[in-house]
Amino acid sequence: MGLFDRFRAKRDETAPLYAAVVARARQPHWFLDGAVADTVDGRFDMIAAVLAMVMLRLESDPAGVATATHLSEAFVDDMDPQLREIGIGDLLVGKHVGRMMGMLGGRLGAYREGLAAGDLKPALTRNLYRGEAPAPEALAHVERELTAFRTSLDGITLDRLIAGDVA
Repeated sequence: MGLFDRFRAKRDETAPLYAAVVARARQPHWFLDGAVADTVDGRFDMIAAVLAMVMLRLESDPAGVATATHLSEAFVDDMDPQLREIGIGDLLVGKHVGRMMGMLGGRLGAYREGLAAGDLKPALTRNLYRGEAPAPEALAHVERELTAFRTSLDGITLDRLIAGDVA
């Protein structure tokens, strides 16, 4: 097996986990109870929020760091055709993907700090709601659900997590 085949195999290994992240991010309660905008941007922001929680869990285990990297690559693999589908031309796709990766990195830092401080509201307002806070109960819903999700991930073994078990 060549280098690129091994690389692709590692990325393919994270496909069930990435699919579980996307499924969780598309649950209706985020958009209904949490007032996340049901738009292309809102769906991206919600996927990035759930993905960040999973990546933070993976990064907390030295054996999960490589998987976190492969998971971020799965994110890129998903976003590339999504951008093309909404009409972004070939010459600009790379620039947009780079910007999305920067946004994901910023969210990882913001959510990491928010979780450590016990208050995700500022990070959520800035990143998920793009600076415009929703009603307090909607913000509280998303904060509560994401925090509970992140906490629940600590009880899931790395093998189960990689297999897509994020319940």
